[in-house]
Amino acid sequence: MANLSVDTISGIGTEGVVLDGGLKFRSLNYMTLPKGDTAQRSGTLGIFGGGYTASGISSPGPIDFILIQSQGNAIDFGRLSVARQLAGTASSKIRGLFGGGNTPSLSDVIDFVTFSTQSNATDFGNLTVARVNVTGTSSDTRGLFAGGSTPSDSDVIDYVTIASAGNAVDFGNLQTAKYGLAGCGSQTRGIFAGGYDAPVNLNVIDYVTIATTGNAADFGDLTAGRRNVRGCSSHTRGLFGGGNTGSKVNTIDFITITTIGDAIDFGDIITVTEGGGACSSLLRGVFAGGNSPSYLNTISFVTMETTGDALDFGDLTLARQSNNGTSNGHGGLS
Repeated sequence: MANLSVDTISGIGTEGVVLDGGLKFRSLNYMTLPKGDTAQRSGTLGIFGGGYTASGISSPGPIDFILIQSQGNAIDFGRLSVARQLAGTASSKIRGLFGGGNTPSLSDVIDFVTFSTQSNATDFGNLTVARVNVTGTSSDTRGLFAGGSTPSDSDVIDYVTIASAGNAVDFGNLQTAKYGLAGCGSQTRGIFAGGYDAPVNLNVIDYVTIATTGNAADFGDLTAGRRNVRGCSSHTRGLFGGGNTGSKVNTIDFITITTIGDAIDFGDIITVTEGGGACSSLLRGVFAGGNSPSYLNTISFVTMETTGDALDFGDLTLARQSNNGTSNGHGGLS
């Protein structure tokens, strides 16, 4: 059978992906997604999980999804195993993981979804220590969760093998104990940037080699110290958007992941925000939700290799902050 090229997806129902006109596919794995080269058609599913609304922690822990190359509103994907906010994320091409957070009690829960199947998250295992406002990064095989509050500031980096459910194992330590930091990476390097070590908003960027356990080393500095910042990456660039420097900002910084050095100004998110979620493909970085100071449902995007301000993408299913995101096509999966 020849490949079928599809320009528009109206949703994912219980029977699979629903195309305009009613044609259904049971798995995203068997679709040729929107027209374009291979990079545009692959690794395009972004998810945003959990968060906090005006009514409290989003219950029962919503997970939204988008197709990163196609602007539009997010669609319901499923639910976290435990409703919570401020979890860290990691992913392979197959699985997306959410680790830690608070319920409002501190959580050590790691759960996962399979990108190709719209469903609720399943228990994966536990972090080495329960903590909130943790971040994550990953290659296609290994997921890392770093920092957070226990409620003391944490410098712990945990790791899991994404294909094998089980408890996290100690990886090493950050340079500084902190929470509210951002994570991103390439296939080989994990990057952790910013965060808060009371009373200081940090500009420090750490890095690790994902395949090799050990402590983080200094990479450089953000353009300004800030907390509650979010990160995403292509295979070459890492982006850090939003946060709080003492007041909320819409700044986006970028680094070249292979080149140690300070971050450079990239542009601005469409509104000042802290504590939203982020995800990426090899071509686009996406920032969603947050607090400005009202809870946001806004999704904006940038083209990773072209500096400039973010553009409107669409809306989350629910306005919220303290959600987090990942995808099956970020820089660690190139």
